[in-house]
Formats: sequence, C-alpha cells, structure tokens
Amino acid sequence: MPDRPDLLFLVHDLARNLRLDADRRARTYGMTRAQWVILMWLERQPGLSQKELAELVEVEPITIARLIDRLEQHGMVERRDDPHDRRIWRLHLRDKALPVLRDLAMERAEILQTVSAGISADDLNLINTALCRMKANVVAELRARPIERDVA
Repeated sequence: MPDRPDLLFLVHDLARNLRLDADRRARTYGMTRAQWVILMWLERQPGLSQKELAELVEVEPITIARLIDRLEQHGMVERRDDPHDRRIWRLHLRDKALPVLRDLAMERAEILQTVSAGISADDLNLINTALCRMKANVVAELRARPIERDVA
C-alpha cells in the first residue's frame, strides 16, 4: 500500500462527493444539479445554442432539450431564434431565474467553505493553480490524441 493517497482516486472521490452534495442541495429547491448547471452556464454565456450547451454539460442534445423544456415551463429560460440560422435556438435567462441564481451562489459559497475548511489561503491558491494546470494538461492531451471509441 502506498504511503500517500492516490491523486486520481482522490480527485475522482472528491468530484463524486461534490456532485452528491450538489444533488442534495438542488433537490431542496425542487431542482436538479443539471438544471443548476444550465442556469450557471447561461448566466456566464447568454445566447448559447442547445448544441453548445450540451457539449459544455456533457450530455446528449436531446437531454438538454428536455431540461430546457422544463426550465422554460418554469419561466426561467427562453429560446430565441438565431438571427443567422433558423434551425438554431439561442438560450437566454429570464428574470425568474435570478433568485435561483442568487440561491445557487449562496449554496456554492457554502460548498466552497466546507471543502476548504482548515486550508490556508496560500494552500488554496496553490491547489487552484495546480488544478488549473492539471486540467490544461489533460485538455491538451485530449486534443493531441482524441479518444477512439468502439461502436458496438
């Protein structure tokens, strides 16, 4: 058994537990984590297409369409025609999403407080820098050598 924990297992387990916590928190608001993620992306990048959003969220376009349908029914998101391509819907937040985004910001702050408890500001800065470098390394590797998938 190694002296140190395995970094890949730690990152995986932390991400999984953060997803579980976010799922639990989203349910208390009658929403899903996926809906929260969509709202956050549309706040950051208004006017994304459903296809672009599906790629960012890493789900199939039909899944995004269904999630957007629900958010649209709740008055939080609207689809607008793309001025250059009538086959594309551009997604925008509506005012009804703003209180949800404020709640989400509060929940994210609580999650960050929990995950960073007992860690100094300098160490958090180092962790953030290291994780950004790790992400950039993996993205560069994926671009250099795309994964080939077997089609069954």
